Amino acid sequence: MFEKLIQKGLEKSAWLYHLNTGSCNGCDIELVSVITPRYDAERFGFKIAGSPRHADIIVVSGPITSQSRDRLIRTLAQVPEPKVVVSLGSCPRSCNVFNGSYCVEGPLDKYAPIDVSIAGCPPKPEAIMAGLVRAVEILKEKRRAMK
Repeated sequence: MFEKLIQKGLEKSAWLYHLNTGSCNGCDIELVSVITPRYDAERFGFKIAGSPRHADIIVVSGPITSQSRDRLIRTLAQVPEPKVVVSLGSCPRSCNVFNGSYCVEGPLDKYAPIDVSIAGCPPKPEAIMAGLVRAVEILKEKRRAMK
């Protein structure tokens, strides 16, 4: 009885952990605006987690820099399975204008498989919401597959 109740609760609560890996903060500002009452992402069940250990979805913004690479790897290891990795903006996918810089280690897919990619520099809040809704769908599929 309690197992069904716990599973039902897990389906409705997607906790996000945001990790900035060297971005210009454009994507970060847009992600924060999605959480505000104007766009109200909480109506879809999104909550910001204070720790990667409590997160279901990890949102990565920025190119992977030398300084943030080890932190990214440690953070990804702390997120429990099943997890969904979301790249926010153009930088995690292609390094954008930072490509070729001495301190850029490469795109996100070099370190983790990307489940959802939200394009834009910075992406619009509507695109972020659509990407996060898709991430929740993928999370539900991964949870069903684990059973």
